[in-house]
Order: sequence, then structure tokens, then C-alpha cells
Amino acid sequence: MKIKKNCPVIRSIKNFSEPLFNSFSQIMLQENALTGFLFLAGLYVGHWYFGLAALLAVVSGVLTAVLLRFPKAEIKAGLYGFSAALTGVALLVLFEARPFLWLLVIIGGVLSSLLQRLFIVLKIPAFTFPFIVVSWFLVFFIRNFTDIMPSSAVAGMSENGLLDWLLTSTNGFGQVIFQGSALPGTMFFVAVFFNNPVAALFGLAASSLGAAISLGLGQELNVVQTGLFGFNAVLTAIVFSGQTRKNVAQAFVGVILTIALHHLFLQCNFFEGVGGVFTFPFVVATWLMLWMIHLAGRIGKIKSLK
Repeated sequence: MKIKKNCPVIRSIKNFSEPLFNSFSQIMLQENALTGFLFLAGLYVGHWYFGLAALLAVVSGVLTAVLLRFPKAEIKAGLYGFSAALTGVALLVLFEARPFLWLLVIIGGVLSSLLQRLFIVLKIPAFTFPFIVVSWFLVFFIRNFTDIMPSSAVAGMSENGLLDWLLTSTNGFGQVIFQGSALPGTMFFVAVFFNNPVAALFGLAASSLGAAISLGLGQELNVVQTGLFGFNAVLTAIVFSGQTRKNVAQAFVGVILTIALHHLFLQCNFFEGVGGVFTFPFVVATWLMLWMIHLAGRIGKIKSLK
């Protein structure tokens, strides 16, 4: 029996699966359904409830965008699901998987989608900022107004074996979505490489640089091996990746700024109360870089008019 390409069921599945998987790929600024599928698969490798939490949050975020009739092109691109995915995984990493927590995962997905829309309307590049704000709010709420206990599980942490040491750089990719062991991190790197090899290699170099600098600053080896000091740098490097010397220079400066901010923010007690710094160093560093690039461009135009 042949299935018609214009079959309503097939069309509906495609129309929803594309923004769904693109949402996962957008976590690392990619727009590729297969990349997104590999991200989701990597989360299930870490633990089934990480994958389920991310999936539930993404569905919530995408459905919110559909029901509120956000622009179809933006929905298809996955712009209303990637922060939701990060929020969902963050909650399951930090807290016990109780029924009420799953409800908060859904709420987090909805709030992330709404906040993302606000930034798009304001024409401000949000990156993962909606995830950060929503997660901080929910973590504060859970810790102060519920009896949900901290999670006893850790998201695929490294066992500090030889393989984990050799793959410290790819562990930086894993920690973007709270995975610290070799296999998920490697899967995430391969997923990005499949869609954009240059971006993947920039991210790999940035993760290595973050690990090296952190060791030099006295961070513990077993912590560095998990990629905890590389994931923010990975995202910044991907943003500025490209094949020109200008891309290399911008990525290098951005990564150094990101690493510096990461270590600075770790000294602030505020972040401990709301779950951690998450990807805030990446967002702040990237905003500063974009502002400086814009400012340099304006100065260049003024000079050319003289």
C-alpha cells in the first residue's frame, strides 16, 4: 500500500516533527532536524527522564507558539522550543522527579516560549536568556515554596577514566544540556558537525581552551574533565564561527570573555540560590561582543565619511 505524500496524517506529523527537532538543534544555534534528533537521543542516553523532560518542555513551548499564532517560519525554525528544552532538563537535573515537578516542566516550556517571543518582538537576540530567567525563577520557587527535594542523581557525570579525559572537550558540548559523560557529549559534537563542521570545530577548540584555563586557575581536574568549564565557551564560539580571520579573532575574544565571566560569576552567591550560572556567561559575553562589533562598525562608518 502506497502512502500519499499529501496525506493529512503524514503532513501533520511532518509539520510538528520539524519544529520539534529543530527546537533541539537550536540549543546550539543549528537548524537541522537530524541534529536535533541526535541531541534528543543523547539526552536519553544520559537518562530517560532527561529526554522525557526535554521532549515534554519542547512540546509545551511549540504548542504555545502554535496556539498563540506566532509566525510559522519562526515556529518551524525551532525558536520557541530550545530554551524550553534546557529548562526541562535543568529541573530534572536539580530536583527529584515528582509529579508536581513534571507540571513545572510544562509551565517552564510555556514561559520560555512566551519570553522568547517578547525578545523577538523587541528585536533583541535572546540566545538562551529565556531559559536562564525561567529556570532561575522556577528553582527559586521550588526551593522556597515546595517540599521537592534536590536530586540525588547527577546528569551523566564523568567517572574520570581515560576516555573521559581524552574527551574533555566534547564533554563541554554535553554540559550545554547538562550531560557530563563521554557518550552524550560526543553525540552532541557529532550532531553539530553534521550540520556545520566549522561551528563544531570552533566549539571543540573553545571547550579545550576553557578546560586549560580553568586548570591553570586551580580548578579541580575531575570537575574540569566533565566539561563544566567549557560549555559556555562552546556556545560563544559557535555564534562567531566562520572561515575568515575575522571570525577567528571574534570567536577568540568572545571565548576569553566568556571564560572570564564564568569564573567571575561563580564567585557570586546569588547564582547558587537560583540553581547556578547556567549559560548566563555565554549570553552576557555574546551581547557585549555584538555591542562592541556594532560600535566598531559605526565608528568605521563615521571615519569613512570624513
